[in-house]
Amino acid sequence: MGADAWITAAVLMATLVVLAASRFPPAGIVLGATLVLLVTGVIDATQAFAGFANPAPLTVAALYVLARAVQKTSLMAPMTGAVLGRSKGSTALLRLTVPTAASSAFLNNTPLVAMLIPDVMRWCANRRESASRVLLPLSYAAILGGMVTAIGTSTTLVVSGLLQARGMEPFGIFEVTRIGVPVAVLGLLVLVLANRLVPRRDDVPEQVGAGGRDFVVSMEVERGGPLEGRTVAQAGLRDLDGVYLVELDRDGESITPPNPDVVLHGGDVLTFAGRVDQVVDLQTTRGLRFAENHHVLRIDSPQHTFFEAVVGRSSVLSGRTLKEARFRSRYQAAVVAIHRDGQRVDAKLGDVRLRPTDTLLVLARPGFAQRWRANTDFLLVAHVGGEPPSASRRAPVVGLVVVGVVLSAALGVLPILEASLLGAAALIATRVLDYTEARDAVDLDVVVLIAAAFGLGAAMESSGLAEQLASGLTDALSGWGDAGLVFGIVLATVLLTEVVTNNAAAVVVLPIALSMAEPAGLDPRTIAIVVALGASASFLTPIGYQTNTMVYGPGGYRFGDYLRAGWPLTAVVVASLGVAGTVLS
Repeated sequence: MGADAWITAAVLMATLVVLAASRFPPAGIVLGATLVLLVTGVIDATQAFAGFANPAPLTVAALYVLARAVQKTSLMAPMTGAVLGRSKGSTALLRLTVPTAASSAFLNNTPLVAMLIPDVMRWCANRRESASRVLLPLSYAAILGGMVTAIGTSTTLVVSGLLQARGMEPFGIFEVTRIGVPVAVLGLLVLVLANRLVPRRDDVPEQVGAGGRDFVVSMEVERGGPLEGRTVAQAGLRDLDGVYLVELDRDGESITPPNPDVVLHGGDVLTFAGRVDQVVDLQTTRGLRFAENHHVLRIDSPQHTFFEAVVGRSSVLSGRTLKEARFRSRYQAAVVAIHRDGQRVDAKLGDVRLRPTDTLLVLARPGFAQRWRANTDFLLVAHVGGEPPSASRRAPVVGLVVVGVVLSAALGVLPILEASLLGAAALIATRVLDYTEARDAVDLDVVVLIAAAFGLGAAMESSGLAEQLASGLTDALSGWGDAGLVFGIVLATVLLTEVVTNNAAAVVVLPIALSMAEPAGLDPRTIAIVVALGASASFLTPIGYQTNTMVYGPGGYRFGDYLRAGWPLTAVVVASLGVAGTVLS
């Protein structure tokens, strides 16, 4: 090997060691490694920073905006809730991964995972499940599903294009299915059976927040909505984390507590008690709306959010009802729940005479805290967060945008980059999100991590290290006959895809694999399929595939978690591809 190859190998090994230590942000580590390769002259500035102009990180950034809109409007919540239901453990994992893999066979897996992450995390929080036990298998399932058809992942399309450039026919849409389906099925079985290897990270921010004040809030079952005609248990209102259904009021008749088998009717008023964060999340449940909805809708907009406001002793609110104090017009806000010294407030909100130290759960614009924090009307104003009720009503808009993005990319009308950027712009133009929300939705660490990883890949390619590793591995195993040659190709592809991009791994290995397969009498199309699927089989690092990177932060993972959880899956996929490639060639 030349000097550049040795330098690249040393930098790559050091990068993997530091990443495994999990003491520094992965984005900074990979970017630092790329800068070292730039300073030492292994790559030039164009190669080092080409990733920042590559479609991949920009696409992921745009998909984060789409995912934020999906989260804000609870678009996927009904589907996620219906699929997962009240299941736990392996059953829940199976019910999540199988539909994800099936969808990923025909939809680009990156936007699919981006859309599912928020609602899967919310489901985990409500069921007291660790999101880390679910998100990594979600990414793995999407990768496995992408192996089933020629349009499931961009890597297969890249290999198909390379075949066409060599004068061969491109892949048919189901040509890879004969190998992809067995690999995907075996992979999903391993995911479920070896799920104990996926770590539990309970220190994730979304899992924190067991404390806080308890509020009582009344929600009305919408007439003709998705909950009408379902029992309390079927509606998923019995096993909520941190919030409890304490009463059902129907035409003045009270049912306390409601039996799980009680069938919900339109107009039923349900009273919940629980933590403030969970009470806020209730209004994202399809088919429920605040009992005082006419009061809320007058000030509601997509920009509104929730605050806690404590009534002061000298407040004009003390001793008055909300109506008497003209609360809505005075503060440009709506009260949706009241907390009073742990006591339940049974009266309608508009009839409650407020007392000093009452804590109000208020829906208002973001400037509410700054405007009223120093006012004597309130002792304290604290931002709670949460989505406004109007957000869920914009779910059809988000649904149309998401379908447009997915179909445009799947049918080849627009590349995924252009489609996702247009989708993000449409969400801002329709005011589903404002500019600040869209900007804050993008995880810059993930974007930088993906972009910087291109520099490492460029160094491996330009220095010749990638080609030497691939050819060295296949040569070493070629003495074992056809099986050894096929397994060498698979191993070389799988190992390379963990340190360079999946498409780059396919581009490097395919010419080597075809040049060795033809003299051995192996079917070149089967070998090409093996390379395409092997390049997609990234389960050992968070930087090998975009969906792995996307779940890294939300799952609270460490670099070593991917090695721990991914090695059985990698072993099974390598063995499956090796056997299938040998038998079918």
